[in-house]
Parts: sequence; structure tokens; C-alpha cells
Amino acid sequence: MLADAKATRGAQLQNEFVVAEAGEVMLEAKGITKRFPNGVLANDHIDFTLKSGEVHAVLGENGAGKTTLMCILFGLLQPDEGEISIRGQKMDFRSPLDAIEAGIGMVHQHRKLIPAHSVIENIILGHPQARGVLKLKQIEEEVAALAESYGFKVDLRAKVWQLSEGEKQVVEILKALYRGAKILILDEPTSALTPVETEKLLDSILKMTRRDLGVVPFITHKLPIVLSLCDHVTVLQRGKVTARLQTCDATEQILAKKMVGREVIFNLKRPEVPTGAQILKVENLSARNNKGIMAFEGVSFILQEGEIMGIAGVAGNGQHELAEVLAGLRKAEGGSINFLGQDITNMSILNRWRMGIGYTPAERTDVGSIGAFSLVDNIFMNYYFDEEFNHKGVLDYKKMQRLTHEIIEEFDVATPGIDTSAHSMSGGNLQKIIMGRVFSRKPLLLIANLPAQGLDVGATEFVQRKLLEARSNQAGIILISEELDEILSLSDWVAPMYEGKIVDFIPIAEAKKETIGAMMAGSYQEK
Repeated sequence: MLADAKATRGAQLQNEFVVAEAGEVMLEAKGITKRFPNGVLANDHIDFTLKSGEVHAVLGENGAGKTTLMCILFGLLQPDEGEISIRGQKMDFRSPLDAIEAGIGMVHQHRKLIPAHSVIENIILGHPQARGVLKLKQIEEEVAALAESYGFKVDLRAKVWQLSEGEKQVVEILKALYRGAKILILDEPTSALTPVETEKLLDSILKMTRRDLGVVPFITHKLPIVLSLCDHVTVLQRGKVTARLQTCDATEQILAKKMVGREVIFNLKRPEVPTGAQILKVENLSARNNKGIMAFEGVSFILQEGEIMGIAGVAGNGQHELAEVLAGLRKAEGGSINFLGQDITNMSILNRWRMGIGYTPAERTDVGSIGAFSLVDNIFMNYYFDEEFNHKGVLDYKKMQRLTHEIIEEFDVATPGIDTSAHSMSGGNLQKIIMGRVFSRKPLLLIANLPAQGLDVGATEFVQRKLLEARSNQAGIILISEELDEILSLSDWVAPMYEGKIVDFIPIAEAKKETIGAMMAGSYQEK
């Protein structure tokens, strides 16, 4: 009886959302407070209001409490204090199912998908229709129509592990929409999307607010998107609301200062650094992607000490696979990699580390860390073979603890302690741990794959400074980024990639944003 009453209430609420008037208060949170057992006060008496037909941004540094607040609104966490109301009706979300029945959907920053299952299987998993005999063909048609209505394109029968990060994000959004979400919480929705996919997503968000009068709490660190898309902004610092403003009264500089409490430099000055000897030579390199299709081929370039080679490309054009081949995570189909005069094409990852090659992956949770491990143990993964920390098979844990403390201090990591598990860290602070682990070995060659993805403006500035410091210390750096501004700010050479090939090598003094953008899109024509 209780389950039936709950389902009826959820259906009534969803019907009410559809006929809501624009500007009506749809969701209101009062005095939301959340303390964790480790002593962290994540949310401190937060008041938050969402209205129909608006896009509302939630900004703050990594670890400011944004995701915790949204997890409470979605029923994943329960507040210690405070209350949530939907259209004036108090709610008691004890689980995400309660929130879903009330018309709330959440797309998480880190994917909640099962890689071995197909797209359609992931979308239907946990859905009320997923009982008894499934009418899979009918469901596929419904999801396909939903995707088309919002401009999304994805192969519903592909396995999730075969998809790009951008495609996985689309699956998450479709999963929420197919469950009838009218309030859609998006946590860093564009962090893994290509520029084209980002534009399509923003268009879809506008369609949602106009067509369904849905509410979209929008968590992001990309301030230009906030200013172009959102109506209102709520800023959090250390779990407290520090500012509420309309985007028409804001600029990037104003928002950044309110987030981090200081002026932020968006375009760092790249110091003049004399280049040294050749450190890396890549000749006619090729490799396949996870679907067995050639990801890139015929890639050749030379990198010298003290240089940053910026590889710019839309996701899915081979740059991700190139990074993995250089780091040793993916087999080369052909060609060669020469590092410091030695052929390392088929060398193990461990031996590459020992030679001085560092790699920071784009997937900080799936590849860059082990969620259940402590910060000490995650850093140990780059040191267990080092004689300084490993004496005839006996690991010196005290030394690792000291090193972890040093990394936390140098990289300004916000954490309760070194024994904190990686999965409890915010994305930005986990990225700092991964960067610190790699940088602490002082690599001669650094392969940085989307190093600032999903980071707030302050953390982005910090990571970029570290890359420039490594360059000043004569490290050679391969920087892979989908952010053209980042590429142009840090690189000595720009190498746009399109359909698995490097289109050109452009010295930074001659690099033009419009030209590189056209090369990335495959639409550049020489005049």
C-alpha cells in the first residue's frame, strides 16, 4: 500500500511539473546541513531555490560542497538538518527512487554505467518497466525518439565500454530523461564532451526548459557556459553560500573571484625556455581503438626538452589512443617510439616509469586511481618498485606517508587526511593527487591527457602552472586537450588532430584559434 501511494504521489507530482507556470518555485531547500564522519562539514545551512523555466548554475571550488548538496536533493545522501520542498510540498527522500518518483533526475560527474552492458540495457536498468518480459524493441523506439527530440546521437546497441566519454554522458542524460525527469541535476555535464557535443547539449537544455518547464541545476566550472546559458548563479565556499546573483550582472572575473576568494589569471604567461636535446621521436605510429577500428595512423613528430606539444582535437579523433600508446597502455599496430635514443615501442609500463616517463590519464577514477584505496596506497602505485621505498620486498610505509603529506601540501589538496579513500575525494582534489604522484617522480617526459578536465578555475590555474614549471625544468610535455584556450596558452607547438591524423604542426607564434578550430573540425582549406 505504501509503495502504491508513493508511486501515485510521484505520478501526481510529475503531472504537476508539466503544467507548472514559468517562474514558479519548483524546488526549495532550506538550512541543508551535512556532516561526514571524518569531520568534514560539507554543507553548512544552505538555502537554495529553483524556479521553473530557468537554468540555475551552482559554482564553487572542487570540494566546496556542490555535489554533496545535489546528492541530497537526489536522495543519495540524507541531510543532518534542513528540509526539501517540491512546489511547497515537503519531501523526505530516503533514496534516489523517492527523488525519481518525484520527477528528479541526476547525471553524475562520474559515470554510473555498466561497461559490459549495451546502451539500451543501461538505460532500462532499474526502470519501472524493467520487470517481467521486456518489450525491448518498443523501448528502443521510445529511447530513439527521445534522443532525436533533443538532438542526441548514440548507438543504442553498442556496449558502453566501446563509447567515448562524451557518448557515455549522453547515455546518462537519456537514462534520466527516459525515467521522466522534470528537474534534471547536471553535475559537470560538459566536462567530457566535445565542443560540438557541448553546443548540442546546451541547445537540448534550452529545449527542456522551454518545452517542459523543467528546472536544470547546472554544476560546472566552465564560466563562459554559465554566462551564456544560465539565468542565476549560487556560489559555494567551504560548504556555505557566499553569493547569489544573476548572470546578467556577472563576468568571468567576478564569478572566479567569488569562487576562490582571489583574482584568477586565465591566461598564464609562458616564460621563454631554451629547448634542449631531442627527447622523443615518434615515427609512422598507428593503433586501433576499443572497437578494433584504426584510431590513428601515420603519426610522426619530434619533441625536445623544454617543449610542450599541444595536441588539439575533438574527442574520438585518436588523441586519447595516442596518449595510451605513448604511455604503454595500448599496443601499437605499427611504427616506432624512441625515447632518449632507445626504442620503447613495446616496452612495459613499469620500465617506462623507471626511464622517466609520466602519464596523467583523462579517466581519473577508472585509470588514474583505485577508489577503495587510501591516498597513500594510490601514490604507492608509482613507487612500489623503487628501491628507496622497497627494501627486498618490504615496503617502507612511513616514507610513503611522509611523501603523501608532502604532495598534499605542495598541491594544496583538500582532504581530511592521508588515509582518506580516493572515491571520497572531489574530482579536482583527486586530480591533484594524481598530478602530484606523477610530478613527484620528476618525469623527463610527461604525457598529460586532459589534465584540467572538470577542474575549477583555481585548480586549473594551479595545474597549468605545474605544467609550465616542468617545462622550465626541461621536461618534454605532450599536452592533450579539447580546450583551445588551454592549448594556445601553454604550448610551444600546436598539432591539431582529425580522423586519426595530425593535420599540421604550427609554432605557437603562428597559431590562430580560428584556423586550429577549423583543422580540428576537418573543415580547414588552405588559401
